[in-house]
Parts: sequence; structure tokens; C-alpha cells
Amino acid sequence: MTTSNVQIINVAKSLLEHNDLAAALNREHFTQTNVLAVNVIASPGAGKTSLISKTIEILQNKASIGVIEGDIAGSIDTEKVLAAGAQDAVQINTGGNCHLEAGMVKQALERLNLDQLDIIFVENVGNLICPNHWALGEHIKLCLASSAEGSDKPIKYPDIFAASDVIVLNKIDLIEFVDFDRDFFYESVRALNTSAPIFEISCRTGEGLVEWADWILEQHKGL
Repeated sequence: MTTSNVQIINVAKSLLEHNDLAAALNREHFTQTNVLAVNVIASPGAGKTSLISKTIEILQNKASIGVIEGDIAGSIDTEKVLAAGAQDAVQINTGGNCHLEAGMVKQALERLNLDQLDIIFVENVGNLICPNHWALGEHIKLCLASSAEGSDKPIKYPDIFAASDVIVLNKIDLIEFVDFDRDFFYESVRALNTSAPIFEISCRTGEGLVEWADWILEQHKGL
């Protein structure tokens, strides 16, 4: 009987450990320069760019905001946040990768002057699964959902809701027109995450955006 001497290399674990080291350096860089870093994670179409743009507009005279935009291709969202008043923005095209990685963010930071910024929003690639497992060095992990997606998102994607520091529910102006059960949504979120604040907003009507922006500003002051 032949004994098989099989050596297994856990590539996924190795990659994540390397990423975590890079993320720790990014976070140290953010903290040393007193810049609040926010990792925005959501499904495509939930309103990531709209939320960032509206926040920039509201905080225009209160904070200097930069943006790192992650997309598989294109630069449309970068153009939008710059038009909204972002101090600076950098586009990362992943070429098919379903998430940003800490090394990508590090390269983007080399093109930003953090000394001139108060807050950086990192708009991750539209996806509720992969981005959750790759730390970027952020201070705040933000999960954005929309009423149009349905109230069962926390049940279908529990990991991101459990790990998030704040949860934003967008498109609340559509709740009466779509099959969204607000009570079920809150119960599902709280079963996974008892402490993250939840903000209800509408980027279209402006409802709830001032309260959300004020909260972000307070997080920066608390660094």
C-alpha cells in the first residue's frame, strides 16, 4: 500500500493574510493623517455613488472629502463624485475582480494628498459577498441596501450585515410601491447585528440625508 505524501497550500488563507497586512498599513496611514476611511459595500444599483455624492454636497463647507472608486471598468462614477464637489477622486478598474483589495487602495492613496482631506469614501465593486472578506484599512464598513431590492437582503447575505459598522437603507420613498417589509428587515438585521446604527434615506428626495451626513461628520471628529 502506497502512502501519499500530499502537501496542501492554502492559497486563500495566504492571500487574505497578505491583504490584512496591507490593510493595517492603510489604516495606520489614514489614522496618522486624521482621515476617516469609509468602505461602501452594496449591490449594483443600490445607490452607492448617489449616497457619496449627496454626502459630499451636504458636507461641502464642513469637510473635505476624497473618493476612491472601484469598478470593473469605466470612470463614470468618478466623474459624478467630482461633479458633486469631491476634493479629489481616484478610479480603480479591477478588470473583472469582484472586490477591491488593500494593495489597490494603497496604490490609490499614493495619488491622493491625505493632508488635504477629512474623509475618504471607498466605493467598492457592486457585490455583497466578496468585498466583505477583504479588509481595506477602513475605519467604517458601511452596508448600503435599498428598498427596491426587497426586505430579505439580511437573510440572503448575513455576513455583510453582521460585520457592518453602519447600515443605510436607501430609496425609502419607494417603500409603498415595492414589496418591502420594514419590520422584517429590522428584525433580520438586529438578529445579526445589535449595535450598528441604521439610517433610512432617499437620495432622490433627500429624506434622512442630513442626519446621515451629521453622523459621518461626528465619526471623523471622534478619530
